[in-house]
Amino acid sequence: MKLLYAEDETGMSDAVVDILTYHKYTVDAVYNGVDALAYAEGEQYDGIILDIMMPRLDGLEVLRRLRKSGNNTPILLLTAKTEVEDRIQGLDLGADDYLPKPFAMGELLARVRAMLRRKENFTPDILKAGGISLNRQSYELSGNGRSFLLPKQEYKLMELLMLNRGNFLSSEDLLTKVWGYETEVELGTVWVYISCLRKKLAKLDGNVTIQAKRNIGYKLEAEK
Repeated sequence: MKLLYAEDETGMSDAVVDILTYHKYTVDAVYNGVDALAYAEGEQYDGIILDIMMPRLDGLEVLRRLRKSGNNTPILLLTAKTEVEDRIQGLDLGADDYLPKPFAMGELLARVRAMLRRKENFTPDILKAGGISLNRQSYELSGNGRSFLLPKQEYKLMELLMLNRGNFLSSEDLLTKVWGYETEVELGTVWVYISCLRKKLAKLDGNVTIQAKRNIGYKLEAEK
């Protein structure tokens, strides 16, 4: 599991990184809010530990910007023991949990484990790849100010590709997972629906493509 830890007190940071590393977590440590925001936006983390009181950009502002941009990485806030308002504001802004300072290392580890367990059971309502997004409530595929309302089967196929981004899925897998095991739909139907989605992706111009590999299958790729 990969964590981002933002704390401006270097002694505290070193101690926490040591204990997390000992318990098999990979940790990127930063010491101000600007770096915390940059790392969180530029890397994929399983969880973020975010101190509220940091130079250059405080933790609440980092949290606000991440949630506003659609980043749903679980966040544990570290707060001053007496600052109840900070805890309330943090939870309202989308923090998953908070831990008052000073804290016992055992409690920190327990909070991190609980935060990561919640992540494993969480799938966001908005799936994103490159410059496109898929709304799982409205079935809208959007990008660059345009959107398409996908028919049910197109939506299910697009959702499956986005959830498995970068991995090839065979035509047989796509057919059974989208149309069901008992379907009488022919295998060539997958290609027809893939073609429809490709046309929509091209119109959205979100640098996202569906790639095909002979005898392997299809995968969604987002250009950097």
